[in-house]
Amino acid sequence: MPIQSLIFAKKHMAEVSIITPCYNSSRFLEETIESVLNQTFTDWEWIITDDQSTDDSVEIIQKISDPRIQLIIAEKNGGAGHARNISLKKAKGRFITFLDADDFWEENFLEEMVAFMKKHNAEIAYSNYARCDENLIPKIEDFKADKEVTFNNLLKTCRLSLLSSMYDSQRVGKEFFPEGSKREDHVMWLNLLKKIPVGKPLPKTMAKYRMHPTSISRRKQNIVKDQYLVYKDFMKFSTLKSLYYTVNWALNGFMKYSKIFN
Repeated sequence: MPIQSLIFAKKHMAEVSIITPCYNSSRFLEETIESVLNQTFTDWEWIITDDQSTDDSVEIIQKISDPRIQLIIAEKNGGAGHARNISLKKAKGRFITFLDADDFWEENFLEEMVAFMKKHNAEIAYSNYARCDENLIPKIEDFKADKEVTFNNLLKTCRLSLLSSMYDSQRVGKEFFPEGSKREDHVMWLNLLKKIPVGKPLPKTMAKYRMHPTSISRRKQNIVKDQYLVYKDFMKFSTLKSLYYTVNWALNGFMKYSKIFN
């Protein structure tokens, strides 16, 4: 290889950084890995931070011989937000996207999202995603990316799912997750939407979200207090205003998961 090509290879930075926290995910991890390796868009880096798994998740990841994949092992178990932040600090790609270790992308996800971001000059974009059982069989109708997202409408419901969203870090900067909150993804998206006027929808289903019976996002009644704190502690709203948005979030959450297939 010519010297100039070697220098380029060393300096080349992937266009997309994929951020994944991993904790005891061995049951589904191989399917998730396959969905990334099968992407038609190949200019990516995948930074996986293992959050002190006690199963064989690390061993599964270490078996992959792909230089685009970086495995980091956290010094302590700090939760998904902490693990994502560790990966984010290492990320060098222009476009940042997220994939949990039990979720799944269709092979065109990255290609479609990057093309959409560039074509529409988007700073944040999100797509439809299928809501499936643990075997990736659709359980609820697809979540639809059917409207532009603003800070104001994101307060009432979190339309931006991590597995189907992407943002341009060159334009909006990296946004880290608040640690210690069970609603860290909502806070992160709200902080990003403070910086830009709108996030844009791509109405195609290109991702699959596993709905586990014990999923935190499904147990709305157990996290109402955590959602209230999103507004009260992180957005610094008054008590009355925080209660108003918490009620709206709860009602929208009920509607979001109300249409279950027989």
